[in-house]
Amino acid sequence: MASKWSLNERNARKLDEAASAAVKDALDKMDALKAAEEGGSVERAEQVSGMSEEELFSFAEYDPHKGEKIGYTEYSYWRSTLRTFLHNKVALFFLALMGLLVLFTIIQPLLPNQADPNKIFFNADGLARSNEQPGGEFIFGTNNAGQDLWARIWAGTRTSLYIGVIVGIVQVIIGVIMGLLWGYVRKLDFLFTEIWNIFDNIPQTIVLVLLSYIMTRSMGTLIFALSITGWLSMALFIRNQVLMIRDRDYNLASRCLGTPLYRIIMKNLLPYIVSVIMLRMALTIPEVISSEVFITYIGLGLPPSTPSLGNLVNAGRVLMMSPELRYQLIFPTVVLSIITVSFYVVGNAFSDSSDPRNHH
Repeated sequence: MASKWSLNERNARKLDEAASAAVKDALDKMDALKAAEEGGSVERAEQVSGMSEEELFSFAEYDPHKGEKIGYTEYSYWRSTLRTFLHNKVALFFLALMGLLVLFTIIQPLLPNQADPNKIFFNADGLARSNEQPGGEFIFGTNNAGQDLWARIWAGTRTSLYIGVIVGIVQVIIGVIMGLLWGYVRKLDFLFTEIWNIFDNIPQTIVLVLLSYIMTRSMGTLIFALSITGWLSMALFIRNQVLMIRDRDYNLASRCLGTPLYRIIMKNLLPYIVSVIMLRMALTIPEVISSEVFITYIGLGLPPSTPSLGNLVNAGRVLMMSPELRYQLIFPTVVLSIITVSFYVVGNAFSDSSDPRNHH
């Protein structure tokens, strides 16, 4: 019995010794870590002791450039837009076609042997060389007045493009500004809605007719007539786009922080709708040219002495039933179709490219 208890005592003694050794090792490690930390604190204390009181109690300044480095990427919105647009081969073709047409329209008067678009050509008998077929001296032939159709088509293209670009810019500028205010400023919603209801109930054709009768027939009158009501549809379109993003979190946060209205519009709203603005801009120019053709068709456009695509199409329309004179309608219609289709395709492609969701 005595040996049994002696064996248990020996085992218990061994366990106590092992436990004491483990605890001692743990305490030694803790003492070593504490000493290392105290040594580091001493070093830091020595560094701090060398600083002045002004340096010790100064605020750390915020550097936005260093802050941006945390989330910096190589992404560029306009570079990605251009890269995506360049992958659209069809749009590039029509862009090149439209660019060549516009460039040739500009430089055509500077080329040699170019006739005056209003000059009437006579033969040896003193008669006007009217309705001559294309080819030879006259590439596109002559019209019924004996004028060079080639020169008149390019002069008319210059006139129509000038009207389309000016009216398009005016409509986009006024329409975007009014649409942003209409959609974001709630107090202006009632005013703009009533203005829209008034003009929407009056057909644009009646407004154009009244202005054409009141004012003299000229390019300025036509530009004014097309601009006075054309911006309303643009403003309504932009207003609907703004309503979809007006109450998002970042706009609410900007208002709570007291951000000025113009900064909210320029920084928060405009970048999100730039794609639809470019699309509307691209579609506005051919729409304006088509409106000019229609107004001239009803006899209220530019005077016949001013060549334009509207005047040329209107003059060719009368001769449409004569097969030998049908070229006077075909040539200006082809040029008008190229302009319209090119602007439409390029505008749609650029609109898709400017959407960040299509960027890679």
